[in-house]
Amino acid sequence: MKKTTALFGFSLVLVFGLLAGCTTVSGPVPATMNDGILVNAKGITLYVFDRDIAGSGKSVCNDDCAIKWPSMTPAATDKASGDFAIITRDDGKKQWSYKGKPLYTWPEDQEPGDKYGDNYDKVWRVVTPQSVLRSVNASAMPY
Repeated sequence: MKKTTALFGFSLVLVFGLLAGCTTVSGPVPATMNDGILVNAKGITLYVFDRDIAGSGKSVCNDDCAIKWPSMTPAATDKASGDFAIITRDDGKKQWSYKGKPLYTWPEDQEPGDKYGDNYDKVWRVVTPQSVLRSVNASAMPY
């Protein structure tokens, strides 16, 4: 009986030890969903640009566009995690992306809940589960 109890106890320790090894510990994510909209750590609304091609690892919002629509920039120590990746922009700066789409802010959004950039020029969208699925040709680029 003692051997069976000891063997059972050892088996439980082994199983739980293996299960613990299967879990993934990830660092903090750069943004979270709030009322169905992705927001940064300050609660400010994040946007995607329809002309950015999901999964391309590129932002097509450069030059004047990048001045008007600041990218969500990771800290030097930030690491990609889950649906969040870090891409390198044409100017060499880093930018967060979510499900393959680069993330941006709109300067007129000053308070949590502001969404003044939504549907700007019909190509800028607040980040929702639906908005990241959009992907259009990046050729003609009014912003």
